[in-house]
Amino acid sequence: MLEKVRYEGAYPTREKADEAVRLVLSGLGRQLTGDERVDLAARLPWEAARGLTAQIPDTRQLTGWAFVKDLAARTNASLATTRWDTGSVFAAVAAHAGPDLLTRILHQLPTGYALLFGRAELTQAA
Repeated sequence: MLEKVRYEGAYPTREKADEAVRLVLSGLGRQLTGDERVDLAARLPWEAARGLTAQIPDTRQLTGWAFVKDLAARTNASLATTRWDTGSVFAAVAAHAGPDLLTRILHQLPTGYALLFGRAELTQAA
């Protein structure tokens, strides 16, 4: 998984890719609950699963953009860098999750996450 993130994000070192993975998975761990959290952890490599499940889910769910802003604030990084990190890590997460689990995850999370995972944001017509 780390090599996929390094490749997708064009990180110069494994350490930079690892920092991105830890940051984004800890943030996702604060947002994801229930069976989707358990099922995703079971499909991720052990270290990644541990980073996801070590976090206590937050009582307030963040939209996709608020998620990026929260991560940026926690690390004093730019929004652009944090958005890049998030997309790079979520691409690897999506590959491990598979399309069915990813769809379930996206149904649980607020709007804005589909784009972060590289999917179109689908909304229901009124």
